[in-house]
Amino acid sequence: MNISIITVGKLKEKYLKQGIEEYVKRLSAYAKMDVIEVADEKAPEVLSDAEMIQVKEKEGERILSKIGQDTYVIALAINGKMKTSEQMAADLDKLATYGKSKIAFIIGGSLGLSDTVLNRADEKLSFSNMTFPHQLMRLILVEQVYRSFRIIRGEPYHK
Repeated sequence: MNISIITVGKLKEKYLKQGIEEYVKRLSAYAKMDVIEVADEKAPEVLSDAEMIQVKEKEGERILSKIGQDTYVIALAINGKMKTSEQMAADLDKLATYGKSKIAFIIGGSLGLSDTVLNRADEKLSFSNMTFPHQLMRLILVEQVYRSFRIIRGEPYHK
């Protein structure tokens, strides 16, 4: 299985990079994992609604350019479906069983994802009703994907 995390912006925090690298290394026994960063759109701190949409659309174009037509897309969105770790594992296992070997998780920038990206998504996933920094979500997501493969294989992993 080929899994990509397509995310807006560069990761600067060393401790987050190290955590992500560790889980990507662990995941290599189960799947190929790529983290693809696309540039965030430079914008002033205060934006009008129209400017926010414009920023998300430009970032969305960059995201969509990284997604193949045969890729199953899971967008992280606060209004997405919440799952347990076991449900996520079962869903990933089902995707693999039915020939969906390319999966892309999408993490938007600080303003979220454009409607175009959300419409391209096959599924919307939420980790919580809370808002998390998109940089931290990378680490949380990679850990949950790793946990999913451990669950699928029936290997021990703390609960």
